Amino acid sequence: MSKSSYGAITNDGGRSSSDGLPLLSRKKDDDDKSAADKQEERGYTLLHIIIYALINVIIAVPGLIGYASVIFNNKLFQPHMDKLAKLVIFSSFVHQLAFTLFSSLSFAIGTVQDAGLIFLSAMANTIANSILSDGGTIEEVLSTTLVILPLGTAALGLVLMLLGKFRLLDIVSYLPMPVIGGYLAFIGYFCLEAGVALCIGKSMTTLSDWSYLLDPHSLLLATPGLLAAFILTVISRKATNDTVLPIAMVAIPSLFYLALFLCSFTLDDARKSGWIGEETPPVQPKELLRLVDFNLVHWSMLKKCLGTWVGMVFVVAFASCLDIAAVSMDMGKPLDTNKEMVTVGGSNFMSGLLFGFTGSYIFSQTIFTYRTGCHSRFVGVFIMAAYLFVCVSPVNILSVAPLFFLGSTLIFIGYDLLWEWLIDIREKLFLMEYFVLLTTFVAIQVIGMDFGILFGVVVAVIDHVASTTRISSLQRVMKRSRAVWSNEHWQMLQLHGYHPSNPKIITLELSGPVFFGTSQKVMGEIMGEIGISVSEDEMRKLALSSPHTSTQLSGLRRDNSSMNRLHAKPKLILPRYVVIDVSEMHLLDASAATSCFLQLAKLCEKRGIFLFAAGVLPRVEWMLRSHEVSLKFEEELEWKKSMLLNQDKQNGKLILFETLFEALEFSERLLIQSISKERGRKDLMRSDVSQLNSQLTGSDSSHHKLTYIFSNILREKLSEDEKSLIDGIEPFYEQATFKGGEPIFQKDTHPDAFYIVLKGAVAVPSDRKRSQKTIGSPKSLSTSNLMAIGDDETSTIISSFHNVGGIFGYCDFLLKRQRTFHAYASSDGAVVARFTDQSLEAMKRDEWPLYVIVQNLLLQASLMDLANCTCFN
Repeated sequence: MSKSSYGAITNDGGRSSSDGLPLLSRKKDDDDKSAADKQEERGYTLLHIIIYALINVIIAVPGLIGYASVIFNNKLFQPHMDKLAKLVIFSSFVHQLAFTLFSSLSFAIGTVQDAGLIFLSAMANTIANSILSDGGTIEEVLSTTLVILPLGTAALGLVLMLLGKFRLLDIVSYLPMPVIGGYLAFIGYFCLEAGVALCIGKSMTTLSDWSYLLDPHSLLLATPGLLAAFILTVISRKATNDTVLPIAMVAIPSLFYLALFLCSFTLDDARKSGWIGEETPPVQPKELLRLVDFNLVHWSMLKKCLGTWVGMVFVVAFASCLDIAAVSMDMGKPLDTNKEMVTVGGSNFMSGLLFGFTGSYIFSQTIFTYRTGCHSRFVGVFIMAAYLFVCVSPVNILSVAPLFFLGSTLIFIGYDLLWEWLIDIREKLFLMEYFVLLTTFVAIQVIGMDFGILFGVVVAVIDHVASTTRISSLQRVMKRSRAVWSNEHWQMLQLHGYHPSNPKIITLELSGPVFFGTSQKVMGEIMGEIGISVSEDEMRKLALSSPHTSTQLSGLRRDNSSMNRLHAKPKLILPRYVVIDVSEMHLLDASAATSCFLQLAKLCEKRGIFLFAAGVLPRVEWMLRSHEVSLKFEEELEWKKSMLLNQDKQNGKLILFETLFEALEFSERLLIQSISKERGRKDLMRSDVSQLNSQLTGSDSSHHKLTYIFSNILREKLSEDEKSLIDGIEPFYEQATFKGGEPIFQKDTHPDAFYIVLKGAVAVPSDRKRSQKTIGSPKSLSTSNLMAIGDDETSTIISSFHNVGGIFGYCDFLLKRQRTFHAYASSDGAVVARFTDQSLEAMKRDEWPLYVIVQNLLLQASLMDLANCTCFN
């Protein structure tokens, strides 16, 4: 997993990745190459390789010994722990061999991993308890355990290879992330418990075993381990130098031996006091083979361990996806998740055949090696050599190393996992998702791992069923913005933007929830509407973004109906701007945010398509921004400004807008800007609203303010007589100026007039209110110019904005019904023209031709609103 494997020894602080690495060669040139390219070009020597390999070994070996105590935590295994620890280290040798030979990353580090520990431990305890209850011997327990667990590991490896080979990893996505989080938090607790047990030299498997710490001597033995683990945790999270952690891991036992020397204590004295393990005869390599007698194996245990093995497949596959995605994101380069999973499967298959245990990439150590710039497979070779040396060495590490130090490495991993999956994760999950995580964590403690995970899945399903009353649906609609364009621009949009066959702007409406169970379907439908088809090569190259990397695309590959739909409507010309109205998408979970929308944004980026989402609800917006599917609000504003300044650049993100009409107007402006640039027409680069504002405020305007607005809305060339009529419209309306947030009219009031915006903008709020009640109390992630309206816990959601030339309030006015919506000035100095019943009657009586023009204006506005299916005016 991304941070839990041996703790987080990497640190992202914006510093150079070579800071503090004294043997790292640096480039002197400051060209424009990426950091990743510079990393690839660094020179390294044999000395670099040996040193960085030793650092990895120093970090790994104590943890592997701790892992052995986790897997074989039953007291029956304790007399053989020295041999079993070397078997775990030898298994890590096999994993590293596989990654060195087959991984696409020359710097890959792989060992026995924490994700499968609890499952292996559960199977080992099941085997031990069952055989002993039937009157079996310890030898039978050992033989059966060391055959069943490796067989499970080999079978797991075979399944992972098949999943990767046939691109079936989306199966893993059906296990909810909060359930996985609860399991990983339990691993943290289990490592904490096992670490304390290793410190005090007693087996701890139940909550009641914590009572051992009530004994003063046991508490004394455990305290240094707990403190040392705390120090390691602080270093891993706060240190800005990657070498500090391994130095600390060397310093802790060194200080212990120094203290023994200064106090004139021998190792035997320390051993008698419980600080060091019991002295045992040297373990020869051939003795590892003697642990297994196939004649003593109880093959019936396979059936009893099958359920646990199935759970292990899902969790290890999920954790490996996390590791691969984390490595890819840290590198800033794409990795083929399915291909890397074949490598992980191969390493587990090899490990299982050689009596080993489950393993995967170790993210922290892989990234550490990557950042050193020492990208050589010889690093892996020297790590393997060190593992072999430990295995064949006659020295039993448990007999010479301080137990509190070995225990502290496990406690360190426990601290890190518990903090990451119980504390840090709170900021990335909704309340109910976090409740599912906690429920899973507690359920595993109470009813066991298999049923605990199953219970967590059931709770997650119930939560989604309870919150999901509608199935998500997608439909394509014909909508346009409320912007007032000139006739030339209007024709430009008709010909290019909204062409009936090959439109450059398309609008989709997405309603209902999108979550881990429906994200694949939604993504397939959106791709079908856009006209995107995905090649086999692209499915291999598309990278990162989530634990489900490539899974949605691989799912589309197997979904015949989705692929047929894609190929049934091939598009030679793809749209340039895609606007998705998500105002009715009331639920989006963490899995769908990354596996659907981030993947979709990257697919669109590759094809030069800009992907916009409008009407995003606060919960959905928070999810998109917190998982980096969308830009931060300030960054998004800067990007929009740069686009309007004719800086056409993709960013691979989903761009958010307050309203659908705002997104459509933005798309229309960019399209007009692009076409004008191609035609070399600089005079068309300015938006019509900007031109209108200029014309309305200019002292040299030859016509009345409203004359320009009428001409653009009616999209026809008015005669000079008609323009003269409109120039004389001033006696028939009232001009009003409002401050930002000031109401122009309120809902359920008498409709005595309709309005035209002359300056600034007018906001029409929705009846729905924002709610900021989410885990961690996140700040509001988007704002508008409209002042907040509502109580302390809610603020307004804007349905639409009316800019200069916008007409509003006329439907209620003409139908003589109560106002059906509120209207507020969205900024200081907003100016509107107010046409009342009395003024229209006077116009009808005194200036009939002008009255006809106004009626045509209202008819045109009605047609535009009808085409956009609006419901509030």
